[in-house]
Amino acid sequence: MLYLVPTPIGNLADMTFRAVEVLKTADLILAEDTRTSSVLLNHYLIHKPLSPYHQHNEHKIVSHLVDQLKTGKNIALLTDAGTPGISDPAFLLVRACVENNVEVCCLPGATAFVPALVNSGLPTDAFCFEGFLPLKKGRQTLMKKLATEVRTMIFYESPMRLVKTLHLFIEYFGADRKCSVSRELSKKFEENKRGTLQEVYDYFNAKAVKGEIVIVVEGGN
Repeated sequence: MLYLVPTPIGNLADMTFRAVEVLKTADLILAEDTRTSSVLLNHYLIHKPLSPYHQHNEHKIVSHLVDQLKTGKNIALLTDAGTPGISDPAFLLVRACVENNVEVCCLPGATAFVPALVNSGLPTDAFCFEGFLPLKKGRQTLMKKLATEVRTMIFYESPMRLVKTLHLFIEYFGADRKCSVSRELSKKFEENKRGTLQEVYDYFNAKAVKGEIVIVVEGGN
């Protein structure tokens, strides 16, 4: 069986008992970054074979992994933080498993956009998750499409591009559109800044920013 195992987005204590048990009993653990995952595994005294699985090698090794799963091995897939497949590698392997009748189990657990959405104060009844915006090609087309989106919108962004992206949102959504920016979720210096796009832009434009970023933007009328 292939297990998709969510990992903490910051606080190591957010690991579930079930996730730890699955990792302890797996025959092989796949990790987006073995150095990052080693910290987590050592914290929970998990000592299992560890192999890299990321966007640069997944196309090459998917078939081999499916063959191993067919022999009866249990493989657990981790990403650096959060749930595999959510803006992180997993889709290709899951699809290959489904096509080859290999059982897949995704454990419930941490995903950064959920707490960011819930604590944003924006509507949660209907939303769209856009992940990371295209760096260049397709960005303008996507922004024109989202300009008419009525649902709450959720984006991931790096701290280096946060201010630039907020400025882009002002251009397409308007300066008065409400938003919330969450960073360092579940960590000691967690911050949730809420306000209009202009207010939040001005705030982050005047300070240095670190940590993973989730931007939640109000939908249009």
